[in-house]
Amino acid sequence: MRRTLILLVSLLPACGSENRDVDDTLPTSMTAVSGDTSASAGDGGSSDEGFDPPPPSDLPDVDPDAGVGCNAVDFLFVIDNSGSMADEQQHLIDSVPGFVAAIEQRLPPGSGSYHIMVTDVDPWVYEACEEACVDSAQCETQSETAECDCGYPCALRTLCIGGGKIGGDYACGSVAPETCEAVAGAGVTHPRGRDASNRDCEFSSGERYVTNIEPDLTAAIDCAARVGTSSSVGEKPMFAMMEALTGAGEVAACNEGFLRDDAVLVVTIITDEDDNGPHADDLEGDSPGSPSEWFDALVAVKGGNEKAIVALALIGDNDQPAGICAPLDHATFDGAEAAPRIRDFVGRFGTRGKVASVCADNYEEFFMQTVDTIGEACEEFQPEG
Repeated sequence: MRRTLILLVSLLPACGSENRDVDDTLPTSMTAVSGDTSASAGDGGSSDEGFDPPPPSDLPDVDPDAGVGCNAVDFLFVIDNSGSMADEQQHLIDSVPGFVAAIEQRLPPGSGSYHIMVTDVDPWVYEACEEACVDSAQCETQSETAECDCGYPCALRTLCIGGGKIGGDYACGSVAPETCEAVAGAGVTHPRGRDASNRDCEFSSGERYVTNIEPDLTAAIDCAARVGTSSSVGEKPMFAMMEALTGAGEVAACNEGFLRDDAVLVVTIITDEDDNGPHADDLEGDSPGSPSEWFDALVAVKGGNEKAIVALALIGDNDQPAGICAPLDHATFDGAEAAPRIRDFVGRFGTRGKVASVCADNYEEFFMQTVDTIGEACEEFQPEG
């Protein structure tokens, strides 16, 4: 979430959003979202800048006679790394290994190959570190109780104590970005900062994503998904997602090999805010584009085949009839913001778009509820060609 004091899953002043029907087959904290793909960009919020998917004439043709069924699944996890996300990251880490194992068992024989990539929403979290340390010291001096209670300037307070050492291998101001580390949407391989794993995950693949050759999937996920809570520039989960999957140039080189033509794509967004917020004016705004533009651009990645994509989101639900989240408290990090724009985006995938509450005590039940959805997407997958 954003630090006010404050990710990867954060959110905004309410933009227009319809209340979605709750699927009675899911727990009250988990909803299946039915989106209106005909909605205009203004229905879910928009910006002056958008993502431009390739025109239909430039999309790969789908051969109706090609074999049906996927050979692999590509998982992208977009994780908010703002100050209020430590518990949510732990819930995700606890859930993912069992989720992937269940997917492997559910898929057709011979289609158990997977890629798992994590990206955060603030690619170089120490961009404002030095300034934050100065502000934090001033806050300490001004506080009679020596408790930092002045909001955003103290978001990185623990980086400033004792010369900035926070454990692991990062000290405030002493480390420059590694290759790809300051690139929005690049796969995370070395999380750093407060509550992060603070180590090189050393994936066996040698890439910025985990593959099924990883000898210890649980350890790999624990390392990569523990992206920390030191976001300092502002969270843009949808921008991070689009860069990871549609970006060109540097980010494409960083993530080379992650997306495969014979794989179903599963995108999971986890944040406790919408994709803008109370500080959008001084954090360069929220992600460019609108829910409809994000949807179109993502579908274009899979050759125009929206059925090759499963979209999942763990977000604030206090705008829903059965929501369990309290309003987000930036001082205590309790609760969450409603996320109408992200909910709108996920809903555009129809039955292959699922939303649950980021405020749930655990995420295992939600992920297990999606196993059949992913399995069906794989069974019905029609490769490009």
